[in-house]
Amino acid sequence: MRPPAKAAFSDFGDVPDRPAVFLLWAVEGKPYLARTALLRRRLTRLVSDRERISRVLSLRAVAERVEYWLTGSQLESALIHLELARKHFPEDWPRLTRLRPPAFLRLTLDNPFPRTMITSRLGRGLSYGPFSSRAAAERFEAGVLDLFQVRRCEENLAPSPAHPGCIYGEMNRCLRPCQQAVSASEYRAEAGRLERFLKTGGASLKEAAEAARDRMSAEMQFEEADRWHQRLTRIGEVQALCGDLARPLDRLHGVAVMPSAEPEAIELWFFLGGRWQEPRRVSLSENASAGSSLDRRLRELTGGLAPAGEPDLEHLAILTRWRGSSWRDGEWISFDDLNQIPFRRLVNALGRVAHSRKADERLVGKS
Repeated sequence: MRPPAKAAFSDFGDVPDRPAVFLLWAVEGKPYLARTALLRRRLTRLVSDRERISRVLSLRAVAERVEYWLTGSQLESALIHLELARKHFPEDWPRLTRLRPPAFLRLTLDNPFPRTMITSRLGRGLSYGPFSSRAAAERFEAGVLDLFQVRRCEENLAPSPAHPGCIYGEMNRCLRPCQQAVSASEYRAEAGRLERFLKTGGASLKEAAEAARDRMSAEMQFEEADRWHQRLTRIGEVQALCGDLARPLDRLHGVAVMPSAEPEAIELWFFLGGRWQEPRRVSLSENASAGSSLDRRLRELTGGLAPAGEPDLEHLAILTRWRGSSWRDGEWISFDDLNQIPFRRLVNALGRVAHSRKADERLVGKS
């Protein structure tokens, strides 16, 4: 995080009236942390000496100085606010940030008889997500389990022919490992099919269904071909339930193209393996672009990219909240691998965000 700008509480004349995250320090004790869309106005209100009604906070009696970070986007504000909260309020930062961990579908591959579960914690096995809500994750899980004969029970199985089983086994929607209807290796193979389905974004099941449909059609077995076509349609419907973010966590990569707090610049916030990286700034000034195409500059800028650190639940929460919000600024571009960054789409997104920023600046200038 870049160093803050500073100002004495008695003189806010030089403080810009722009979006920012700030720390208002008292003579002693912990600071006051907040985000604002208009920094100078917010600070002036906080330290005003006029009489105030009791529900409005006034820090004039204790305020000493302010440190602030100008931000170019809501995403940047959220990330700086989280970092400062963790640093200065190690025991209370969850209450200050109010970030709710997103929901994931986890396939418990470490279990002798793997099953799926909805969770908001990261653990062993294959984590697939994030989803916009727990309800969305549950809908996706129900759809996936309709495509595979994986168990839905939550117990730690002790397989026995005397096990009572469940309704899903009676409906042939589970292989019934609890009743030893299949061996552990046979059940594991079915769980492996589910794992491949999640890792390939449904492609493993879709390709097999397409091949079967085409084969039945070529053999003029049209009823079977229609059955496979219906299954293929169902596979597409299930995959559509996951939204545009959900994927295996180790393949959750993307970049947010955002306005910058600096003039004539755009920030690239890369999200790699469940964690936001330090932003990379792209200058749009004539001097910066002279003699070098934007595509080439982007390739040079992203040359040393690599995931830094373990997945962070709060970073995932910020991504999910920003991506699904009505106030989202900038653009999001996802990709599966660092070797597959879509530079053409990235160049186009930079142009759209820069154009939108200039339009906003013109509106502010007229107001």
